[in-house]
Amino acid sequence: MPLLRRTMSTDAKVRRRAYIALGSNVGDRLDMIEKACLALDQHPDIKITRTSSLYETEPMYVEDQACFLNGACEVGAFFTSLVEMTTDFRGQVETTLEPMPLLDRLQAIENELGRVKLIDKGPRSIDLDILLYEDQVIDTDRLKVPHILMLEREFVLRPLCDIIPDTTPPIGQTQVPLSESLRKLASSPSTPISTTTSMGENTFSIRALENTRPTHVMSILNTTPDSFSDGGLNSPTDELALRTTIASHIRAGATFIDIGGQSSRPNAPDVTAAEEIQRVLPAIKVIKSLPEGSNTCISIDTYRATVAEAAIKAGAHIINDISGGLLDADMLPTVGRMGCTVCLMHMRGTPATMTSAENCSYPDGLIPTIARELLDRVKAAEEAGIRRWRIVLDPGIGFAKTTEQNLEILRRMGELRTWPGLAGLPWLLGSSRKGFIGKITGVKDAKERTWGTAATVAAAVQGGADIVRVHDVDEMIKVTKMSDAIWRT
Repeated sequence: MPLLRRTMSTDAKVRRRAYIALGSNVGDRLDMIEKACLALDQHPDIKITRTSSLYETEPMYVEDQACFLNGACEVGAFFTSLVEMTTDFRGQVETTLEPMPLLDRLQAIENELGRVKLIDKGPRSIDLDILLYEDQVIDTDRLKVPHILMLEREFVLRPLCDIIPDTTPPIGQTQVPLSESLRKLASSPSTPISTTTSMGENTFSIRALENTRPTHVMSILNTTPDSFSDGGLNSPTDELALRTTIASHIRAGATFIDIGGQSSRPNAPDVTAAEEIQRVLPAIKVIKSLPEGSNTCISIDTYRATVAEAAIKAGAHIINDISGGLLDADMLPTVGRMGCTVCLMHMRGTPATMTSAENCSYPDGLIPTIARELLDRVKAAEEAGIRRWRIVLDPGIGFAKTTEQNLEILRRMGELRTWPGLAGLPWLLGSSRKGFIGKITGVKDAKERTWGTAATVAAAVQGGADIVRVHDVDEMIKVTKMSDAIWRT
């Protein structure tokens, strides 16, 4: 029976998925890449749906130039174009959409950001290349897709594998998934490629895959009257006391100051967002005024979007949200809009309900469940406009966890660090003075749990934590230095 065909042409709006390489090695590399992403998102028919981590890589081909920051993003592109539809008696429909409008937009962004190409494969302030466009093969003078050199470039494959590791691009006679192509490209042992996660302007970045990276110490500064171990010690109205405490922590070696204006201990009374803001802003002001605080990362321990926005506007760098964005629907969109880094912690319920039997039950296994639920939070963050290179994770010790579960996290941190979909992201771990330490050591007074805390901090370093959040800064600096000397050399 012959096929019955009907061909027609019409204008239609069609969604296509494409993958874009991002690169820069001139000037403020991160700023250039983020400006390019913002310009893409501002186009009415383009939306970034996922991003990779950023990787610092040595140059290829032309080696006498600075190191690159490289990444990739997935975009959904909607273009009005001529769509040809061919139907037969089985009702099949084929659509075609030319990718040239996307290429035009990428080149326009490069020009808008001042890119000047002096030599081929040479230094460039911004580089945007189409790597894949659906499963299409395109070969024109202006565009070749899949990108003809992508399978020989680890700095292209590794970011792509953050997003679509199982995709098999239409390249060559023997086609294999991207993850397999990456496996065949062994990194040079002397120059391993690591992710790099910025903690904020004028601070520093964390290279989570670098074996010799130092462990950062985050000082806890609670400006609350009711925190479980230091409530009332740091009044937001006592500027002299704040200056003395903060300066001593920075001099001791803390690279983060984590300011909290709302206690998250079990059953802590709630305060209004306005009161929380009044508690945290004075401490931000003090840190910004200290000469020794110029490179210190200011973190805000809050789950409220209004507090986060006020703090970032006042000069804070990162938001440390114990709920991972679950307690305030506006939190992740706010962080995405402001372009700052966020720490997403694993927690169930609220501070009032997190210790319930239901919230502490993990029938599918503790580590797999934490990983799966954090993957959900990473996905939600990306959907809200937060780039993957702006995400830090926290397994949530003491939050919806029993004593044994807290210990299991400390024993198995390495599994979380390498979990598919989470690998390459920095990890924060906060065990300081917590109840399970008191239960095991028999120390009832939280302020006296220094020795037990020291053991958990050493375990965190051995497990691969990038940041440890502590009360006893001077003591834990010594613990991390010794632990780094053992495990990070």
